[in-house]
Amino acid sequence: WLQKWVLREISNFEYLMQLNTIAGRTYNDLSQYPVFPWILKDYTSETLDLTNPTVFRDLSKPIGVANERHARDVKENFEDPTGTVDKFHYGTHYSNAAGVMHYLIRTEPFTTLHIQLQSGRFDCSDRQFHSVPAAWQARMENPVDVKELIPEFFYFPEFLENQNGFDLGCLQLSNEKVGDVVLPRWARSREDFISQHRKALESEYVSAHLHEWIDLIFGYKQRGSAAVEALNVFY
Repeated sequence: WLQKWVLREISNFEYLMQLNTIAGRTYNDLSQYPVFPWILKDYTSETLDLTNPTVFRDLSKPIGVANERHARDVKENFEDPTGTVDKFHYGTHYSNAAGVMHYLIRTEPFTTLHIQLQSGRFDCSDRQFHSVPAAWQARMENPVDVKELIPEFFYFPEFLENQNGFDLGCLQLSNEKVGDVVLPRWARSREDFISQHRKALESEYVSAHLHEWIDLIFGYKQRGSAAVEALNVFY
């Protein structure tokens, strides 16, 4: 698969799916769900220019330090306060069952699973996945929020629509009702968002840098001194 990818016989999407499968990740287990990277950082422009390297996230850094301002805090927090487990940078994970349900809250069976997780009701509206730009902004402002993406962001526009009309409540600050997911300004529709997002994944920039993210998630920077140096140690 590596050779096929290097020779560009398969897409970046297909290579990532193969790596997820080989790593034991599967759609059948929410705690080992396939994981994909946040690849963009521009969710505010009117148009998305995929020839401009500045619209892309730095794929060599874990999502927790995608904002460089967080790096010092993450380094300083590299400890176990109880002294009973190995040191870690992040107390949560870039992929877990709650995160999958967070993204797929509008789609069954994930809606029901989310409600079960929240003791029979929807979670507080402000904590729900209600906007793509706001989700990225949360990564920029909060080093504790280290969720990467799921494959659906690259092929499944329906998960962005509240087709079943679930009552997801209202946001506290704006009192705005949570319904369909708010899209970046450069996306004309859900389908357009998925299409442009997939093009971004297959772009020249990502093709040249995707291996750096793969090192963090599937490769040699998962553990040991390389992981410590890369600020990539999880609880």
